[in-house]
Amino acid sequence: MSVLDDIVAGVREDLARRQAETPESDLRAALLDVPPSRDPMPVFCRTGSSVIAEVKRRSPSRGDLADIPDPGVLAAAYQRGGAAAISVLTEERRFGGSLGDLDVVRSAVDVPVLRKDFVVDPYQLLESRAHGADLVLLIVAALPGDLLDRLHDHAQELGLTPLVEVHDEPETERAVRLGAALIGVNARNLKTLEVDVATFGKLAPLVPDDVVRVAESGVTSPDDVARFVGEGADVVLVGEALVRDGDPEAAVRAMTGVTG
Repeated sequence: MSVLDDIVAGVREDLARRQAETPESDLRAALLDVPPSRDPMPVFCRTGSSVIAEVKRRSPSRGDLADIPDPGVLAAAYQRGGAAAISVLTEERRFGGSLGDLDVVRSAVDVPVLRKDFVVDPYQLLESRAHGADLVLLIVAALPGDLLDRLHDHAQELGLTPLVEVHDEPETERAVRLGAALIGVNARNLKTLEVDVATFGKLAPLVPDDVVRVAESGVTSPDDVARFVGEGADVVLVGEALVRDGDPEAAVRAMTGVTG
């Protein structure tokens, strides 16, 4: 079993528990009180790098990353630094996140918020929107058959912007055939957790010019941002480097608007 398979198995167990606690009908009722979703694409399409700054407590490869007593305070610092969107890890077992973190961040910032998790069921899309998310991550490697297509379509119906994540050429081709408007290239292989920063440069040319490209993993400094922008990135998603920085606001500012 790969690392990704193990994570998804745990996600499904936790999902079953939440489904038993909160019926789908309750989530649909909650949607009636949720403000309209925020569209991240206009900012993502601007010249120069846009930053998705991540609230991330832990990772399978690095363990505990940072003590984040109030994710809303961190997210507000990201926003002041110019972050175009805030990503919130909500996976519990490997990343130490929660929907509670998403709620706190949503109430603290005005920019779009991404729920970053391993989405494998439509219920999670309802959860995401009910908790105020504007974007949702869809990992191609975790979504076989037509499940990717169905979740992508359903996300859009709910007003969520799907960030479709790829790791290799076949996954990139699937994302392009899908018609994804926002494709993230993750330099971290989720099956082995190894990082290859050359991945983005290899896959970006396979993505049409009218699609927004996001570089994920391997971003630690403005120099890394400039390299990825030079290879075609419109957006960079940064987590570990920001949560470990003593001045996350300044760190985000230094990575924003960078040109290749």
